[in-house]
Amino acid sequence: MPPILEIENLSTHFETARGTVKAVDGVDLQLNEGDTLGIAGESGCGKTVLALSVMRLIPRPPGEMRRVRGKRISMIFQEPMTSLNPVFRIGDQIAETLRLHEGLSASEAHNRAVEMLRLVGIPAPEARAMDYPHQMSGGMRQRVMIAMALSCRPRLMLADEPTTALDVTIQAQILELIQELKREVGTSVILITHDLGVIAEAAQYAAVMYAGWVVEQGPVDAIFSTPLHPYTVGLMNSIPRIGRGQAGDGYLNVIPGTIPDLLELPSGCKFRDRCPRVMPVCAERKPELLEKTPGHTVRCWLHA
Repeated sequence: MPPILEIENLSTHFETARGTVKAVDGVDLQLNEGDTLGIAGESGCGKTVLALSVMRLIPRPPGEMRRVRGKRISMIFQEPMTSLNPVFRIGDQIAETLRLHEGLSASEAHNRAVEMLRLVGIPAPEARAMDYPHQMSGGMRQRVMIAMALSCRPRLMLADEPTTALDVTIQAQILELIQELKREVGTSVILITHDLGVIAEAAQYAAVMYAGWVVEQGPVDAIFSTPLHPYTVGLMNSIPRIGRGQAGDGYLNVIPGTIPDLLELPSGCKFRDRCPRVMPVCAERKPELLEKTPGHTVRCWLHA
């Protein structure tokens, strides 16, 4: 079957008083039906802008997306308290999507909203449908966002840091819920997260972003067993491990430096100023994505 989502050379640039910010810079991605693609990277790498670009929620988007958003593509935003409308009841917010895209009556949409709340594991859904967002905990609000995102059985769901503000126990419950619903509904998922453990647990494919580029992508097993890009290796080494630190001193490994200013990007490879294996060619020419093994690509001169 053809991929459910195919992105070719996606670029999202913002014009500012200081110049052009290349938040997403020539990204190629592909997602098959029923699979989960995990996207990792530090804050500021372009992960959220990539998701918003797919949804065309960037200001002045081209084309008409109202019939697509919520119906065929949906999104779980990073912070549910700022994504849910504080002056409308939970059930009404889910029902609005159903009335718009499914053409249901008010009572039918309300009943379906209650069923969706039950599906995502919210107790007493009939009563909770009458609550306002501030009357729910963070984990409950995140479940409401998932119910809203899945209410029209979309073919693709984008989850932007869906567990960031939650404690570890609720994080595990939310991730398991997404996996269960994915199997039930057949939805494909793009999962954006800082946590590589989440990607290892929930995704079949992974992409690592840095300063607007995808620097490595491939099957999760290949990314974790044989990381090719120095940035991916640095992210892996930054994962805390009990009893193991840099040079055995108990300290965490870190990637030196910070993501460059997107208005003052270095020439050649964007990662070269932080790379432990930098070479002269890295300053001279932009690396291209190369396929090292079937489906496993990397953007690095070490593998040219």
